[in-house]
Amino acid sequence: MGDQGDIVYLIRRFTHDKINLLLNGSPWSRAMLARLRRGIGKQPGELPELYEIYLENMPERLYGRGGEPSYSEWAIYTALTLFALHQQGKNHDTPMSVGWDPESNELGNSLGGAIGALVSRDRDREPAIKRRFDAVVTAVVFTEFAYHARGMIQLLRAESIPLDYARFAEDLFWYQFDEYKNRVRLRWGEDYYRISRRKAETENEEDQNDKQ
Repeated sequence: MGDQGDIVYLIRRFTHDKINLLLNGSPWSRAMLARLRRGIGKQPGELPELYEIYLENMPERLYGRGGEPSYSEWAIYTALTLFALHQQGKNHDTPMSVGWDPESNELGNSLGGAIGALVSRDRDREPAIKRRFDAVVTAVVFTEFAYHARGMIQLLRAESIPLDYARFAEDLFWYQFDEYKNRVRLRWGEDYYRISRRKAETENEEDQNDKQ
């Protein structure tokens, strides 16, 4: 766990730093976001034009061996491509990745928490959103995961609900280990219900106060 703990910190930090680059508002960042969107659902290495964003300055410990992408590369690549979709149509000063700060170590929305926030805004849509969420968290192959996640990210983008992509990349790393996958799924589920019910409870309390 110690070695893996070091690796997940590197994943968080690398993803955090890359997203900061993508949010600097430069012509390069806008072009790279467009390229990353084309990479959704593809395998790391399939699109050479993306190498400079997800491989440049990557710590060597995160590299794959034998020509196959490492779990770290899969996690980072998937997080960055989905972030590019999430950020589409948003100004660079309206980031859709909000949360982890290397100094404070505070965390933002997990995938489950972000979807829970979405449901809390329109409870009538919960059955349809929950079906799509279930399809995401039961995906086994990462290309399948990205395919199902694309629709969820588009819903989050429409409501301007951010996701902590540094945290998301870490979750995606653990998701690839059979012994940790269900822990990640459980935490996403817990966050989903915690956030989705919080607004309903607040509204009920406000209604009761109004009646008193």
